[in-house]
Amino acid sequence: MRFSALLLLTALGFLGLACTKTQPTDANSSAPQKRFALTGTVKAVDKTTRSATIEHNEVVGYMPPMTMDFEIREDWVWDDLVPGAEIRSELVVDNANGKYWLEKIGISAVARPGQEPPPVNEKFAQIGKPVPDFSLTNQDAQKISIKDFVGKALAITFIYRECPLPEFCILMSRNFSDLAIQINADQTAREKIALLSISFDPARDTPAKLRQYGLGYLGKDAKDLGVWNLAVGSDAEVRKIADFFGLKYETDDEDKTQINHSLVTAVVNPEGKVMKIFTGNRWTPADLKRELEAALPR
Repeated sequence: MRFSALLLLTALGFLGLACTKTQPTDANSSAPQKRFALTGTVKAVDKTTRSATIEHNEVVGYMPPMTMDFEIREDWVWDDLVPGAEIRSELVVDNANGKYWLEKIGISAVARPGQEPPPVNEKFAQIGKPVPDFSLTNQDAQKISIKDFVGKALAITFIYRECPLPEFCILMSRNFSDLAIQINADQTAREKIALLSISFDPARDTPAKLRQYGLGYLGKDAKDLGVWNLAVGSDAEVRKIADFFGLKYETDDEDKTQINHSLVTAVVNPEGKVMKIFTGNRWTPADLKRELEAALPR
């Protein structure tokens, strides 16, 4: 790992020169700090030094794929940043001080097929624990709580309406809408299964806007959301639910309209107890439907 770090520090002075023949000049300017998009897979994590070993893809305009250590300058990631997690981030290279680190971390998937699942954090929701009660307002301006879903298998995920990332909230909402269309068309399933997307952007995601958002995913012929609720509450209320499920989110320091967050989707049985937690985005509507059906009494 030290060799890799030394390699990047050397790159601070020389790699830019090597790239000038093939890369745009703005990627090699003399500015004290340069920023590059970096994606990769976490191989190891050291919370004491606030660093992670990452097998990263090519950093376009800067360096080829390699495995190396990076300082992580995000406070919220440490419960979700585990070996096997796939991340997107911003590599900051400080030429003036010979330092580099990662910012704007997004955890897009955890555990590739065949890998061991990430360890369960004891502070967060465990299988078999009851979901704490909550008070939210849905897309129809109706107050809802966990008690409204007693007797049904419930899937819960977290989104915000203005998320620009195709593999984050957009994918979560596409998966939920695809499943909602299936369930809405099946009268028996409608009576047994419910879906709930909770927004963690209460300042902008009003009930009316969430309704419009949901209908947009269901298609132009949709008149209502059926089994799918989209809801929002006070920041404290949403934070309480997110903390229970281990979801991390915070407003981006540089762009206050964007929220950095992890991905969590949970399945709750008709008694209100957690049966399954999906972390990341490597699940499909079929996977979620299977878990919801398994949560129903035989």
